[in-house]
Amino acid sequence: MSRYDAMFRRSGNAGVFGAFVMLGDPDLEGCAAILDQLVAGGADMIEVGIPFSDPIADGPVIQAAAVRALANGTTVADCFALLKAFRARHPDVPVGILTYANLVIARGRDDFYRRAAEAGVDSVLVADVPLLEAAPYAAAARAHGVDPVLIAAANTPPHRLAAIARLGGGYTYCVARAGVTGADDAVAFDHRAMLEALGEAGAPPPVFGFGISRPDHVRAALAAGAAGAISGSAIVDRVARGEDVTAFVRKMKAATL
Repeated sequence: MSRYDAMFRRSGNAGVFGAFVMLGDPDLEGCAAILDQLVAGGADMIEVGIPFSDPIADGPVIQAAAVRALANGTTVADCFALLKAFRARHPDVPVGILTYANLVIARGRDDFYRRAAEAGVDSVLVADVPLLEAAPYAAAARAHGVDPVLIAAANTPPHRLAAIARLGGGYTYCVARAGVTGADDAVAFDHRAMLEALGEAGAPPPVFGFGISRPDHVRAALAAGAAGAISGSAIVDRVARGEDVTAFVRKMKAATL
């Protein structure tokens, strides 16, 4: 059983909460401590970014975190080392990477996914790879025991949702709104048709992201039919301000119960 499967089974009728941070922000040592804070706060799953110069799916908060990490000299090798150390400390918490095709292709798909697996990574989402080009990435991921996470949206046509269900693994990343990542004041989930289509196609459990920044957003996502919710920008913003994120994560996790 994968860590994701075990996590969803443990959650029972409750939802799961995922927490995102940018690796290398504010620095390598500080980031390691923040990853531990996410677990201490009760995050069920961790999603991490590898700093990249052109993160087109990310809004200004996460872009700024990537800039800080790159300015600190953070490399892809540093990121895998951080994750390997995290895995040694937290053997049961699922960890997924959200990254971009340039970083995967620069090292070769096979090498990237091999190194991810060796670091204890459970999934990789390559945010800028369109569905029509996703099959080789999914195959390379599965060859190394890594789940390929794919993105679905409310306006994704049914035939594409069926392909996402067929190719994807771990969980399905469902965007809560159009645009890039960011912490919204209000969210609205008009995703019933998407969720029904994913369920009928046997897709991995749907988890909402993009704009999730408050406990009521988490409750709304679960009420709409999601299996969980991921918060990124709200956490990364607190990291930028030097805050301990444990209490925030604890409040967000409490909203799933």
